[in-house]
Amino acid sequence: MSSVQLPSMALNKLEYLVDTSWRIQHWFWGKLDAKMSSDCQMNNSRKGRVGYGYLRHDENNGSGVVFRRTGSRRFPLGLKQTNRRGSAINSSSERQNPSTNAETLRNVVEHICLLKAKMDLSDEDEKDMLDFLYTCQYQMRGILAISLGRVLNQNVEGYTHAVFMRFQKKEDLSKFYENSFYLGVLKDHVTPYCHEFSYFDYESEVEDDILPIFRKGEEFNFGVEYILLIAFKESSLGEVADGALISLAKLLVQFPSLIVQATKGSNFNSGSKDYTHAVVIRFRSSDAFDIFMGSSEYKDIWRSKFHPITEKKLSISFSVDPVGNELM
Repeated sequence: MSSVQLPSMALNKLEYLVDTSWRIQHWFWGKLDAKMSSDCQMNNSRKGRVGYGYLRHDENNGSGVVFRRTGSRRFPLGLKQTNRRGSAINSSSERQNPSTNAETLRNVVEHICLLKAKMDLSDEDEKDMLDFLYTCQYQMRGILAISLGRVLNQNVEGYTHAVFMRFQKKEDLSKFYENSFYLGVLKDHVTPYCHEFSYFDYESEVEDDILPIFRKGEEFNFGVEYILLIAFKESSLGEVADGALISLAKLLVQFPSLIVQATKGSNFNSGSKDYTHAVVIRFRSSDAFDIFMGSSEYKDIWRSKFHPITEKKLSISFSVDPVGNELM
């Protein structure tokens, strides 16, 4: 019987999908374990472990329900879990329930790469460059989400393309920088077409749910990615700068019809100290982006909170659509 040889890129994507499926299952079963344990305690029922599951016994009629599974009980992704009030934004009506006093958040590491393409970059070469950057997520673990595209707006520093990636933790980001496949992509498919690129990295938090963590679901298939880099004055670093960012986060929460998710944090990349902080906002559409940026609320908060303490800023935006999600 003859065998069918799959292309290497198809195999890489298949391996990535299998790995993602594995992580989703562990996340789901971790949530189920916690729910079952809580229910058992609340109902004062007798409970016992059966293999890799729970046995719940009904005191009244003696009936029981057994849930079985295999694998680890650890929280998925190995991410630190925190329980605190936060500014993570996601559009689900359930997640925006005002009666919820506390939100469970997970730490993530956000990575921004800005490129300056050469003037003679062809459409074919541009697609080749973006395709290979996009496929990095299939070549290594630790990348939770990625979006990239051609910059829509003119900017003072002349950046033409942007890449946004989300990692589980700093260790994964460090491995990414040293990954042989990624270094090969830079050498063969980025450097020939670009004369400069810059990196910015920061830690942030997102809601502890599968869709906002991985930026999956219909809400993340469309829209505009907005990257805001800020250089705060040295005298304002710390409490004053943090206060301005918190004010912005509180404002963003008030626009769920325009914004899907937003993160913010302090840039820790030692090679790019021109900007001290970064904000990434996913807008639902270009119209949503225009409405928010032109709103009196945003202009007021920038004028009162940011302008007095900001040395310079850089705004970058690019379009996200289903075609962009399937560059392969």
